[in-house]
Amino acid sequence: MNDAIPQAETASDTVGLAKSAGALAGLKVIDLTRVLGGPYCTMILSDHGAEVIKIEPPQGDEVREWGPPFLEQTDGNKAASYYLGVNRNKQSLALDLSKPEGRAVLMRLLEGADVLIENYKPGSMEKWGMGYDTLSEKFPRLIHCRVSGFGADGPLGALPGYDAIIQAMVGLMSINGDPSTGPIRMGTPIVDLATGLYSAIAILMALQERERSGRGQYCDMTLHDCGMALLHPQAPNYFLNGKQPKATGNPHPNISPYSKFRTRTCEIFVAAGNEPAFRKFCAFLGLDSLPADERFSSNGKRVENREALTAVLEARLADEDGHELCDRMLRAGLPAGPVMFVDEAMQAPHTAHREMVAQIGPFRALNTPIKLSRTPGGARAVPPAFNEHGESVLARHGFTEEEVAALKREGVLVESRR
Repeated sequence: MNDAIPQAETASDTVGLAKSAGALAGLKVIDLTRVLGGPYCTMILSDHGAEVIKIEPPQGDEVREWGPPFLEQTDGNKAASYYLGVNRNKQSLALDLSKPEGRAVLMRLLEGADVLIENYKPGSMEKWGMGYDTLSEKFPRLIHCRVSGFGADGPLGALPGYDAIIQAMVGLMSINGDPSTGPIRMGTPIVDLATGLYSAIAILMALQERERSGRGQYCDMTLHDCGMALLHPQAPNYFLNGKQPKATGNPHPNISPYSKFRTRTCEIFVAAGNEPAFRKFCAFLGLDSLPADERFSSNGKRVENREALTAVLEARLADEDGHELCDRMLRAGLPAGPVMFVDEAMQAPHTAHREMVAQIGPFRALNTPIKLSRTPGGARAVPPAFNEHGESVLARHGFTEEEVAALKREGVLVESRR
């Protein structure tokens, strides 16, 4: 295990802990991000062994208060589920970077760092004399990833971005819902999460390229671009037919049947993505004559006659036990699943088998979906309390006790949230 990362002790109330040092062991990440996109990215890296030093501003990461629910932490304060969900495995150090002394500490921490990720407003780091051009001269191997709303330039350059606003602006909201609802925000902050994922990919690409060139580079990641990149198949449809994509609700815009249906016990989702699958689906349900019906004889015709097909299928499925039916369908090679609520999904047997819920004492969270054979990752330590590792991080980077005490007196090393 990476000695720099606090490790949870093995106990009966631990589940899903990392079983190796991780594929990214030895990687040092300085994390200046808050809220969701950036922290989600650095949690992915930390799950797989990277040492992530989370540098919080004096007021702390604001999502510490985005609850209820809350969990009691080691410092006696409560942390919201929103914070807990994306900040495990990290070390918290609170610095006031508005002070020159705080920026001097950051420069010392960057010695030997592989990655700096931040989500300050574009121009902030440059104003502090810590933009990529400056940092790359001192740290030529450093990968600097910036997460912002729209980037630094262009018509919307340097303007603030927020998940729901980007969902509205890039078209995601317009394709969610159905004609009766109008555009609806997606229930999960999909733009922030996608930006975190794309940022992790960008960082790993830059690290791979550094192996060849020996040089770091700048990763310019925006909510705008990452949100827009999710518009499949709506954007390709528009590029080809020139028509404005509409919200279709559960049905797939290009495939039928590919939607939700009512059964006696629950709603189920069925996906018949090609002609053989549709014929097999109909035979399974005893509807052998359906593929020969001119209205349903090809996917294109089924899309055009979606309502008529839905009426036939719902009449057939009305008396079925949806859970039992989906199990039989899956085992017959037919894509189908019951529509489950989040609490049901978290308690499902296969969720436990895949160790997708990690637990360390009272802390529970979704575990990493990345399963590696030789270097498996996972939960390593609970999310840190505010500045929980401040003194130990500084000591490990060569700060003397006298220097640490001076930083406390000057309000550079922040011990309690302001």
